[in-house]
Amino acid sequence: MMYLKAILKNILHWIALVVTLPFALLSGFGRVETMYVLWAQGCALIPGIPGDYLRTAYYRMTLEECAPESRIQFGSVFAHPQARVGHRVYIGSYCILGRTTIGDRTQIASAVQVLSGAHQHGRGKDGRVLGSEQGRFETVAIGSDCWIGGGAIVMAQVGEGSTIGAGAVVTHPIPAHSVAVGNPARVIKPAQSEG
Repeated sequence: MMYLKAILKNILHWIALVVTLPFALLSGFGRVETMYVLWAQGCALIPGIPGDYLRTAYYRMTLEECAPESRIQFGSVFAHPQARVGHRVYIGSYCILGRTTIGDRTQIASAVQVLSGAHQHGRGKDGRVLGSEQGRFETVAIGSDCWIGGGAIVMAQVGEGSTIGAGAVVTHPIPAHSVAVGNPARVIKPAQSEG
């Protein structure tokens, strides 16, 4: 039975790749950002399991890296193609992800935002907010085996094996194997290993 399930999943992955290939081509495989965003947002709105397969297939062809066995839920969008998604990653619904690297087996709950650093918009000498072209985009790394709780905002690195509480705002790097909560997020204890 497991063998048949694996074959069916493989067939679904290939079908999704064929369906999303025209969108990836039109976006220059992620190099034409306006087209990339158009199709990323379109794929985000396809419901259910077919949507999960189509989103993963599109991102496999347009992000720097996206493992086929990862799952990206309804409404979630990678705002930039400069992102990497490891093996067996789960991303819940309505997440907005910037330039990020997500390690293997990490799980991200719904409504999480991973920004491209904390300095995307600067201010001019007169105090007015400048456009993103004057900002500084950084890649925010989230390590392997992390759990990011619902509604968290992540602007800094999260070390492997860490847990970020629901609604936390990560403004400074979080060490590996930590539990961090609050706004701004602060480490409250080392993560407990189960075994």
